[in-house]
Amino acid sequence: MATGRTHRPATRSRGIPEATVARLPLYLRALTTLSERSVPTVSSEELAAAAGVNSAKLRKDFSYLGSYGTRGVGYDVEYLVYQISRELGLTQDWPVVIVGIGNLGAALAGYGGFASRGFRVAALIDADPAMTGKPVAGIPVQHSDDLEKIIAEDGVSIGVIATPAGVAQAVCDRLVAAGVTSILNFAPTVLSVPDGVDVRKVDLSIELQILAFHEQRKAGEELGEEAAPQAAAPAAPPAATRTTAEGGRKGPDGDVPAVMPA
Repeated sequence: MATGRTHRPATRSRGIPEATVARLPLYLRALTTLSERSVPTVSSEELAAAAGVNSAKLRKDFSYLGSYGTRGVGYDVEYLVYQISRELGLTQDWPVVIVGIGNLGAALAGYGGFASRGFRVAALIDADPAMTGKPVAGIPVQHSDDLEKIIAEDGVSIGVIATPAGVAQAVCDRLVAAGVTSILNFAPTVLSVPDGVDVRKVDLSIELQILAFHEQRKAGEELGEEAAPQAAAPAAPPAATRTTAEGGRKGPDGDVPAVMPA
């Protein structure tokens, strides 16, 4: 089986947009579920609904893969699983190192989805000497002093950073210097990397803050709906801001726009 060093996915060279690449894992997850249920074919509408996108976008995405389906039949599930897996580089073995084996790193080490999706956790690395040799998810933790040696011996090209923010950049620099060209960053900080190195950031706090924004907006809309029937007619504007004959408004400091900026 090929290793992560021998081949890179061809999506960029084939001109597949990054937005499409980002949706391919969603399609693959939905297709894998269908495959496990022995569903032979699926329509674009059904697959789009399962992946959470609209069908027109799905058909456009698949056109980049050269897959157009069959009218009245749909897409062959098994073939699409293979096709998308190939485009994502999942038909080969990708060794991964996880650096930082705290609560999050230990949880990632035990995540069963890595192996089933073409990734092999080659090593767990931590700077705490007390962690060295301790098995986590069946894998002994190795000390960070051996980071470069581990990457070289296992041919690692993907690194996962689950360290505190204060040391994440230093860890990133060491990974890059050792030959890692793709990084998944769980540390709550922005990493600086040279050209040719890809970084994907996963920040749970930011995702929660976005959800909090939507919850606050929904609560405000509900309050607005409750208050609407009781709302009184708007009062006449104060004399200082009544409409002038020219169509503008007057304020304490003279003319002001009819629509005030936010």
